[in-house]
Amino acid sequence: MANKDGFHVAVMGATGAVGQQIIKQLEKRNFPIRKLTLLSSARSAGKEIIFNNEIITVEEAVPESFEGVEIALFSAGGSISEKFAPEAVKRGAIVIDNTSAFRMHPEVPLVVPEVNSEALRGHNGIIANPNCSTIQMVAALEPIKVAFGLNKVVVSTYQAVSGAGSNAINELYEQTNAILNNEEVNPAVLPVSSLDKHYQIAFNAIPQIDKFTENGFTFEEMKMINETKKIMGMSELKVAATCVRLPVETGHSESVYIEIGTNDVSVEDIKNVLSNAPGVTLQDDPEAQVYPMPAMAVGKDDVFVGRIRKDLDETTGFHMWIVSDNLLKGAALNTIQIAESLIKLGLVSTK
Repeated sequence: MANKDGFHVAVMGATGAVGQQIIKQLEKRNFPIRKLTLLSSARSAGKEIIFNNEIITVEEAVPESFEGVEIALFSAGGSISEKFAPEAVKRGAIVIDNTSAFRMHPEVPLVVPEVNSEALRGHNGIIANPNCSTIQMVAALEPIKVAFGLNKVVVSTYQAVSGAGSNAINELYEQTNAILNNEEVNPAVLPVSSLDKHYQIAFNAIPQIDKFTENGFTFEEMKMINETKKIMGMSELKVAATCVRLPVETGHSESVYIEIGTNDVSVEDIKNVLSNAPGVTLQDDPEAQVYPMPAMAVGKDDVFVGRIRKDLDETTGFHMWIVSDNLLKGAALNTIQIAESLIKLGLVSTK
């Protein structure tokens, strides 16, 4: 594993669903690593994980764990990030955080490398990874914005249970088996609600992800609204979101309506832009029933776009369908791509 020209990398939350994907991506992409430190809570400490044919024991995270670390990849919950990210920065590490703890902080870059990698130049030790649904949407919309302008976005998401963690995945399987065997279903995980109500996810659709805010939107919806504006550098952009949880294990889908800033743009014009966009794969042949689907996106790096059509009433309006693996581009992969961008831009160095 050792690479004398590589970096000392720490993964916080190494045993979680996203943490495990981060480790897989580090290996798959041959990230330059001199030393890998895997961190978790006391409960998960002691577990062994194989990385590049070496066994690494997961350690309990303490502030001193970040001594000598140059890049710290966090995916262990907002409260953990708030506690340990400043400790890592204090010891000289650059933190790339997957939680919402720092995303809207004015001094913390919120980055999707295909969209705004230059924002990394303004970091003060912490870089935020956006919400999974936001990442795939802005990756598809940025090239359209650059080519034609962008005035309005209305998105409805159809989100997989893996976005709520491994317990939600287990619950989906348990509920599905219970229903198929005519047994009682006892929901416990979805959704997280201030009323402590939980509904079955199997054979259902739950129009709530996270708690509701005073304006009637959920925190998940407000994340998409605010993060989209920040990442795209468009504080005045009109954005609305409705986020729904579906009984799909992995892969978020989105129905997106946009209004662009240019007249006389055709569907083919939009397709041409997307077909050349970094990190985007166009899958759009309705006659052959070719369009993105979550089951086909699992394990793939790209954001997939299809069902592109012009609105019937608004001359600058277009509809599209966007799908991506929420554990990869929506989390682990984007995290690694941020780290790769830091190296490419010369913003991180070995100690």
